[in-house]
Amino acid sequence: MLFETPINLDLKDGNIIYHPLFFNKIDADEYFSRLLNNIDWQQDTITVFGKTHLQPRLTAFFANNDKPYKYSNIMMQPNEFNRDLLNIKKAVESKLNVEFTSSLANLYRHGKDSNGWQADNEKELGPEPIIASVSIGAERIFQLKHRHDKGLRTKLVLQHGSLLIMKGQTQNYWLHQIPKTNKAIGKRINLTFRIIA
Repeated sequence: MLFETPINLDLKDGNIIYHPLFFNKIDADEYFSRLLNNIDWQQDTITVFGKTHLQPRLTAFFANNDKPYKYSNIMMQPNEFNRDLLNIKKAVESKLNVEFTSSLANLYRHGKDSNGWQADNEKELGPEPIIASVSIGAERIFQLKHRHDKGLRTKLVLQHGSLLIMKGQTQNYWLHQIPKTNKAIGKRINLTFRIIA
């Protein structure tokens, strides 16, 4: 791990802190290669406005218990954390002094893979969830917009080896997304650690 000055996004009604260099390049490269090849990635179907289509990314869910995770009408059954995921989880937990129960892993294969506007506000995450998001692989744009104040929007580039922390009222007031891009872009893995009650 590297020690660097975190960036506080200083958002109204939100608490987001970004560590652009949480893992050094060598560690991030190794984690990316192993997770890409060792996770049993799946592609679920999702229904939006009455139309069902394949989700525009691959996913996998991990937990230290047998509790499933439901979002967007998708029910995911947990896998056991592998050694790399446990090491990443422990590094994040040590930084935040928080113990996470689960992680949703996302694989963005190219620029057409995306994640639409959403909040991590599922009931089982509690009223003020803390979400820790590790990014490894290709850089992607992360966009944010306030639910009520339409003039409040921001974005940042999620770098290889970075850690983004969202906590407090963030999920109640802010939506986030990874938009599609026409740029030729490589694969990205995102690990979102969370506490499921």
